[in-house]
Formats: sequence, C-alpha cells, structure tokens
Amino acid sequence: MRTFGPERLPALARGFSLLGSGGGGATTMLELMVQSAPVWPATAHAADELDPATPCVAVAFAGSTYLLAERLPGSDVFGPLVAAAERWTGVRAAAVCALEGAGMNGLTPLLLADRLSLVDADLMGRALPRLDQVSLLVDALPGVVVVCDTGGGVVAIDTQRPADVESQVRSAIVQAGGGGAVLVAGFTVGDLAEHAVLGTFGRALALGENSGNRSVSPARLAADVGGRLLGSGRVSAVVPLPEDPYVSAIQLDGDDGSLLRLVARSELLAVVRDGETTAASPEIIVALDSLSRDVLQVDGVTLARHVTVIALPAPEWWTRSPERRSRVTPAAFGLAGLEGAA
Repeated sequence: MRTFGPERLPALARGFSLLGSGGGGATTMLELMVQSAPVWPATAHAADELDPATPCVAVAFAGSTYLLAERLPGSDVFGPLVAAAERWTGVRAAAVCALEGAGMNGLTPLLLADRLSLVDADLMGRALPRLDQVSLLVDALPGVVVVCDTGGGVVAIDTQRPADVESQVRSAIVQAGGGGAVLVAGFTVGDLAEHAVLGTFGRALALGENSGNRSVSPARLAADVGGRLLGSGRVSAVVPLPEDPYVSAIQLDGDDGSLLRLVARSELLAVVRDGETTAASPEIIVALDSLSRDVLQVDGVTLARHVTVIALPAPEWWTRSPERRSRVTPAAFGLAGLEGAA
C-alpha cells in the first residue's frame, strides 16, 4: 500500500510522462482535474492487498489528446461508463486501475479513487496506441467488456476478438467528436496478478522523483532512472516515410559524431545508431530536451532542438512470452527490420 498527497502529483505526472515513450498526451489537464478531486490523500493498493474477488474497472481517455484539451471533459466523465458497465455485467465495481499507465492516462484512476479502491496496476505498462494491445485482451481473458463514450451516450462492446474492440471503439470515439472516455470491466483484482502490469504508480513516482535534477549529466540521469543513455544531439531532420506518412524518421546529429535515427508513430518505437538498432519497443524510449530536461512528446522533437534520448526497461509483462512481445514490437506497427535490440 502506498499513500501519497497532492504535493507528489508533479513527480507522479512526470513519471507517467516518461512512461509515455513520446506519446500518451501531456499530463497538464489531468493534473488540474485531479488536484481538485476529493481523493487526497490517495492510497494505491498492491493487487495482493485486496480480496482477489474484488470487481475492478480500468479507465482511460482515447482519441486525440489535443481535442480533449480543447473540449474539457466533465468532472464525473467516467461515472456514466461505470454505471453502464455495472448494468451490463450485473456486478458493482469496487476497485479501479489505469488502462494505460502512461502520459495523461496514468492519472485517470485518481478521478474515481474517492469511491473505488485504487489498485497499483495497469493494462499496458507504457503508452500504446491501440485497444487490442490491452493486456486482458492480449491474454484473451473471458468476460471482458469495454464501455466507451459516444458523445451523448455510451456503447458496450462484449466480444472475444481484440480487433473488434479496437475498430468499434474507434468508431464510437469518432462519433463522440474525436476524443472520449473508455472503461474496461468484467475482471477482478485477482485477474490483475497474471494479466496486468503491476506497480504502475510506484514506478511512475520513482521515475518522477529520480529524474528531476536538471544539473546532472545525461549518463547520470539515465542511471538514476534505471535506464541507459542512447545518445544526445541536435535534430537535423524530421522526415515522414514515403510508404507510411504516419511514421516519422527523426535524425539527430550526435554530440559524439554518431548519427541517430528515431523512428516514431504516435510513440517513439525504435532508435537506430549508425545503422544499428539499439533500442526498440517494448522498451520505453524517452526524448528529453537537453537543457530544460522536459519530457518531449513525438511532435515536440523538432528541428534544431537539442535532445537527449534514454531507454527505460520494458514492462516485464510484455517480455514473458513471444506471443505478448509480438503485439508491441516495431513489426506490430508495420515497421520491419527494427527488432534487433528489443
């Protein structure tokens, strides 16, 4: 069990930003929402501290994080989704965890933590773009139900095919205007032990608190967060791939004379150094402004910016089997030939 007050919210948010791997959305909106939530002090329970039969839900925002910032969600945005899930499953929720333990979504469970027990776990362990990459669906846990906002109503999706969840939720999010709330139900706290990433809040807090010293060297910073330094340099080119305009190749002229290429979609997926892949998803690749040490989203890695690139260890859950790993390597995003260092 871990109890923390609002004074640790900036460190928690920074840690979740690091776990975003260049994606996941800026945490500012959620920080402001959570600051005024009736949750403090918040207590994050380890999964084995609660009755394993406790019904649990996982929450997140999906779609465009920029649209969400322009059209702010209500203070009880997840309330109607909880009610719909309870009607569909016939089970009253008693606990909540994060669907995506990264970026803005790492903080979303705090919006319900005044009425549901907060579980220190999530269903991704890092930022990932697709709902078919939710751990419960990857493991084909039976009985999982997904509920999402449609912009005036909700829709419940009850299917054993992860691809159906992805396509149908995306359609609902478009109907909602491009961004909205999503909730996963139909599982228990006991299911999280095998089918989720544990220790989400603990890892984010440690990362946030250990990465705040802007005076240390890049190598020391990497060591402080348990990662490894991939390089640093000036961004000299940002080029979309001709075969896929949603993929960017970001070139860094390394301070040590090397040539670094960061390959990204909505998250940073691989780093190639002098032609050799040195890091790849599910490792968590982080780009920071070398001067301010701000954690950068993919679209913040811009021309002429000086950037430091660090790799954090992949969530262990994704590396336990080839089947799980195959869902999150660069090949799963349509990027061939970048599997070398995963």
